[in-house]
Amino acid sequence: MNGLSLFLDVNESAAVDYFPIAVQLIFAVGFVVTMIAVSAWAGPKRKTSDKLETFTSGIATHGDARQPMAVKYFLVAILFVLFDVEVIFFYPYAVNFRALGWDGFYAVLMFVAFFLAGFIYIIKKGALDWEG
Repeated sequence: MNGLSLFLDVNESAAVDYFPIAVQLIFAVGFVVTMIAVSAWAGPKRKTSDKLETFTSGIATHGDARQPMAVKYFLVAILFVLFDVEVIFFYPYAVNFRALGWDGFYAVLMFVAFFLAGFIYIIKKGALDWEG
């Protein structure tokens, strides 16, 4: 058995392994499309003025919807997402900390140092000051 035939056998078996996933995906998409079509076909179609009115949660509309929002709001939101995603990287270390040993511990310490350096930079720049 040469290297080429071994490579072809691995690729053929890998493609066959994905067939059940493809069938499940086709059934899932078909089910969703079928349920949406059946509900659109069989559901009631009463278009009253109340149903066609814009839903505002019981609050009277006022002003223009295109009013600019403060950039600070978006900055805090982006920083929250950024630091929240960084915290997710602690989970693999927590699960495997014994197997990673001291090398893993030093890597996590370096990660925390970068994390804290970024946080201190953000505080020094005043990105979290709402008053300024």
